[in-house]
Amino acid sequence: MSSEFEIWNSGSPTPNSDEPSRNRPCVVGLTGGLASGKSTVASILVNRDIPVLDADAVVHYLYRPGGEGAAAVTRIFGTAVLDENGGVDRRVLGGRVLRDRDLRLALERAIHPLVRQEILRWLNDLDPVPVAVVEAALLVETGSYRAYDVLMIAHCSSDQQLERAERGIPEERARALMKAQRPLDEKRQVADVVIDNSGALDDLEEETERAWSKVVRLCRDRRSADASTIPDS
Repeated sequence: MSSEFEIWNSGSPTPNSDEPSRNRPCVVGLTGGLASGKSTVASILVNRDIPVLDADAVVHYLYRPGGEGAAAVTRIFGTAVLDENGGVDRRVLGGRVLRDRDLRLALERAIHPLVRQEILRWLNDLDPVPVAVVEAALLVETGSYRAYDVLMIAHCSSDQQLERAERGIPEERARALMKAQRPLDEKRQVADVVIDNSGALDDLEEETERAWSKVVRLCRDRRSADASTIPDS
């Protein structure tokens, strides 16, 4: 299950669209919602040696004691949201922003640029690969999905989201977290590839294989189209 705090802690990384497409991988945004299976899909891809970066892990790094993210959070919320070591206490921070949309937006404005910077560094440091994946929760909500070559979403019904989420968190909190996200049925409308996670894990693995074949085709087609517009040097 995805981290319950991912809806406000994950940045909205934007690929470096200024570089010619032949000099960087096809960048796939992988998104979803609370307990929709996004992180499980990411694990399946990693097991197939596909490079995947978890934006939530980037935030965790930024929130470490002395980190840029911890400093940014402190400027907005003060030291009350820090743990005894000076890092961000994500549970305390999550409780604050879940109740206050303005604070959540202020947090996003402060943290997202830092996350984007780390994502771009990761992409630039990758060994040459045809496709790379960034897993992040807020791509559709922030509109940054438009900067990705391909958008892929892990989808299931809202009832399934709630049922799965309740295995790890109270129902009231799960409902509040889902309310803070855009519904998956809306997100799928802008996705290039939809992974159906309405079944069992074995079904999800098959769905991911099917979806990835489509991702590869889309990346190949878009790279060919982009290359035709790049003048020879």
